[in-house]
Amino acid sequence: MTNSALSYTDRGRTGEMSLVPDHSPIVIGRSSYADLSLPADPDISRLHATVERIGIHWTITDDGLSRNGTFVNGTRLQGRQTLHPGDVIQVGESILTYHGEPGTDCGVTHIGNTVDVDIVLTPAQRNVLTELCRPFHDGTDHPIPASNRQIADALHLSAETVKTHLRALFSAFQIEDLPQNQKRSRLVTLALSNGVLN
Repeated sequence: MTNSALSYTDRGRTGEMSLVPDHSPIVIGRSSYADLSLPADPDISRLHATVERIGIHWTITDDGLSRNGTFVNGTRLQGRQTLHPGDVIQVGESILTYHGEPGTDCGVTHIGNTVDVDIVLTPAQRNVLTELCRPFHDGTDHPIPASNRQIADALHLSAETVKTHLRALFSAFQIEDLPQNQKRSRLVTLALSNGVLN
């Protein structure tokens, strides 16, 4: 099997990261906690995208967590895409190139935004969800879901109570199995796409 890797440039700094299936998924971001940390580029979100081994292929996913998006060969990524040798990935102003075995021709899998079940919320859950989504209604240039502390302050609740309501919301929207760092943005997307707060 061909060894897979990502070569990258980050504001003049170059490097290469080997892709090892046992270390999948790999988080790309500006945070020092990211597996591939690109701290010099302010246009990259702290947790921007993930590269993950699925079956025998490497894929890249941007589920909406990044503020400025992820581009593969010049096209903005929505969902998950199989990587092919030579694919050029742009995050912020940083360029990454995938080297390795060929992918399949399955292309991009879009993440559906339709909820398959009827969502019934308690008044308290509705209030928490409304505050979580508020930055997306306030005209902010790069909105991100409200933090637990922001929600707690707005609703005069404890942070623990907010966490309890969010866990119930994750369950109601059937996203409790998503990675922790993806749940909040996914919840916002589903709530707004399905008119749950209308």
